[in-house]
Amino acid sequence: MPQWLKVAKLDEIPYQTGLEVVAGNRIVALFRSDDGIVALDGVCPHAGGPLAKGRVDGQIVTCPWHGWQFNVTTGRHCLSPSLSHPKIEVRVENDDVFVEIADA
Repeated sequence: MPQWLKVAKLDEIPYQTGLEVVAGNRIVALFRSDDGIVALDGVCPHAGGPLAKGRVDGQIVTCPWHGWQFNVTTGRHCLSPSLSHPKIEVRVENDDVFVEIADA
């Protein structure tokens, strides 16, 4: 059953990079976007790179290991739209950031 887990405060999530957090048994990459706070699975599917440590330009995060790029709001890979990285639901209450994790 999914659970909402508090993982950060709003002011901990930087611009132009992300914040890597652990929620349950998952690594989560939190990002600031024009739409607010968004989250993706934090492990790049190419070679396990840390997506939250990648550079963010607009809505695109570039994995720091091998340059794979994903839209942080949709999870879609920039060159192969059929490749989609898992998004994680986010909820913000006051200054607290929560993510929904199915296997917490």
